[in-house]
Amino acid sequence: MMFDHLYEKNVAIAGVGQSEVARPSDKSAMRLTLDACLEAIADAGLTRKDIDGVACWPGDNNNGNSFSPVGPNALIGTMGLHVNWYGGGYEGPGPLAGVINGAMAIAAGLCRHVLVFRTITEASARRLDKNANALSNKTAGRDSSFFWQWYTPYEVHSAINLMAMYAQRHFHEYGTTPEQLAQIALTCRANAELNPKAVYRTPMTMDDYLASRMISTPLRMFDCDVHCDGATAIVLSRMDAARHGPNPPIRLEAIGSALHQPWSWDQVSLTGGASIDAARMMWQRTDLKPADVRSAQLYDGFSILTLLWLEALGLCPVGESGRFVEGGTRIARDGALPVNTNGGQLSGGRTHGLGYVHEACTQLWERAGQRQIAPHQVAVAAAGGGPLAGSLLLVRE
Repeated sequence: MMFDHLYEKNVAIAGVGQSEVARPSDKSAMRLTLDACLEAIADAGLTRKDIDGVACWPGDNNNGNSFSPVGPNALIGTMGLHVNWYGGGYEGPGPLAGVINGAMAIAAGLCRHVLVFRTITEASARRLDKNANALSNKTAGRDSSFFWQWYTPYEVHSAINLMAMYAQRHFHEYGTTPEQLAQIALTCRANAELNPKAVYRTPMTMDDYLASRMISTPLRMFDCDVHCDGATAIVLSRMDAARHGPNPPIRLEAIGSALHQPWSWDQVSLTGGASIDAARMMWQRTDLKPADVRSAQLYDGFSILTLLWLEALGLCPVGESGRFVEGGTRIARDGALPVNTNGGQLSGGRTHGLGYVHEACTQLWERAGQRQIAPHQVAVAAAGGGPLAGSLLLVRE
């Protein structure tokens, strides 16, 4: 497919911010959100008066549910913002939908500076309810609704049951091994050791990984991301405005948001999901190639998804991701393709989407301290699993 309007190239990331990432935090969800948003605005060299758009995914999820306790409405009122456009909602191309929607608002001429944020307080929620999980708000009392009626009767009450299905299929189709899959968790932990905000910073060995509890075969405890409390924010600006800011603009070179399969966790490709569609679209919108990417911040809500994104994005051949990551050399901070350099969600904390964009920018701007990788200009951030998938190709000017 040919695209005749590559709107995102006139949009840049001008600033980023992130609250503390804790397990749990003593701060309220709104306080965490404000910490991240005010930092991002200041980082972009702007003030609250400059912000004329707000975007979030998935918005205020079920009236304050810990999966997304703060939406655009509450933030606009709390910060006293005057916006020309704002939006949030679950249905869209996954955790990066806020960035994609915000970029479209700028490209449409509705806004000049859009504040994009994502807040999560699942660690605090689990202090009160040990059964809390990302699916509970969608399944409780809704067993007869749309697709969940086909899952909950068969004890699919957690995302890991679905992700284990993908992992089993990948193991069967391509010969992927537990030791290969382990390398995602081991790499994330090694990177998290150098990230002061990471939830888990103690060293992990292969023996530690293999000894961890099996949750849903073949996925172990260390294949699951870590609930946390935290907020992340970025400021998107029209390119001409971003060039007047304190940071070199990071251009949205290409966006991937396509879904060419059913919106279903079991009717999509089990060894690729919607990431195949999003990645194909992204590469169709740029002259750059996978070989140009020097940093990959890839969704690791569950470790198998990182392997699927590596393949979908063309960063390694289809079916070869297990062998590509084996031993960890290629994806280490000093490797050919550093992956999840802040510890990802497996060790850094489940900041859920925007954390990957924040880290990509931190590395592109060479602000990552001890975990800084070699200087580079091109990075990719991708988030989502199953039918949820969005990707961003980022270029520092």
